[in-house]
Amino acid sequence: MEIWINPACSKCRSALTLLDAEGAGYTVRRYLEDVPSQDEIRAALDRLGLEPWDITRTQEAAAKELGLKDWPREEGARDRWIAALAEHPKLIQRPIITADDDSAVVGRTEEAVREALSRSRG
Repeated sequence: MEIWINPACSKCRSALTLLDAEGAGYTVRRYLEDVPSQDEIRAALDRLGLEPWDITRTQEAAAKELGLKDWPREEGARDRWIAALAEHPKLIQRPIITADDDSAVVGRTEEAVREALSRSRG
């Protein structure tokens, strides 16, 4: 498993605490420092089964500066959204946990983190 975190995020810290308590094997990616490429974001979206606007933190200052709330949420705008996430990684919802079965979850709740754990343990 890999977990994309911002160490300043309480949801990320909670997810790590739960993973540690369960003895899960995982690697940490501090995605604000080790910024995912557009291709990595596309791959994460495929694993999540979501669109880029589904994992965008629209209340962030950068989102407001870009006017994201007015961007179309349709296939033709997908690459524009992905480019914005790669350029402004703070806009990416967190934590994102990739499970060993090639799926992923946004681990903002204990239930979501446990789902990733169960997918990784088979």
